[in-house]
Amino acid sequence: MSKIVLARVDSRLIHGQVVTKWLQQSAANEIVVVSDDLEQDEFLQSIYLMAAPPGVKVIIKGTDSVKSYWEEATAKSSKVLFLVPDLVTLKEMVEAGIVTEGVQVGGLGGGPNRKNVVKNINLSEEDVAILEGLLAKEINVYFQAIPEENPVPIQKLIEKYKSL
Repeated sequence: MSKIVLARVDSRLIHGQVVTKWLQQSAANEIVVVSDDLEQDEFLQSIYLMAAPPGVKVIIKGTDSVKSYWEEATAKSSKVLFLVPDLVTLKEMVEAGIVTEGVQVGGLGGGPNRKNVVKNINLSEEDVAILEGLLAKEINVYFQAIPEENPVPIQKLIEKYKSL
């Protein structure tokens, strides 16, 4: 049965750190990327596929198509690094019953109405509401950019956001 060994929110999706450090740390042999934008962009897909190391299967799906894919994937015995670009997508994956356990937040980009709370984490009011909803469901959500850092409970970042 396919199992998510690491669910990660990272606006950059597959990049050097994810591929090298988190794949080793999690012992994943498959990467599932969930992004509606990426599902529609074959050129960008080819770049992400090239970023993956040899022997690691990369599946790119949108928020709707991943649901039927995941039902079929549970028959396989993959260890999955599950990547989403933002908290809105993560929330949908939790509601679909795909992501059920711990969630690592590794990077959320800046933009209008977003406040920087630590390193590469920028939160909006909507993000905070989603995070609080996940915590209410008793899903362990934490920030950790690289394996060498200690995980930081997301509640600390929510508190910082509210104090800014």
